[in-house]
Amino acid sequence: MAKVCEICGKGPSVGNNVSHANNKTKRRWYPNIQKVKAVRNGAVKRINVCTRCIRSGFVTNV
Repeated sequence: MAKVCEICGKGPSVGNNVSHANNKTKRRWYPNIQKVKAVRNGAVKRINVCTRCIRSGFVTNV
């Protein structure tokens, strides 16, 4: 499943795991992406959207 929101384009962000000894290794934070049925361009489609877009009302659930 794609890890990008189809409404706002939010995707993974990158940073470091930092240990107590200050060792740094790369890590990623993923957005909370859900598959929902929504009306897009007059048709019902299954799209991947983040929970913030669902909660903000940018998506009309079916």
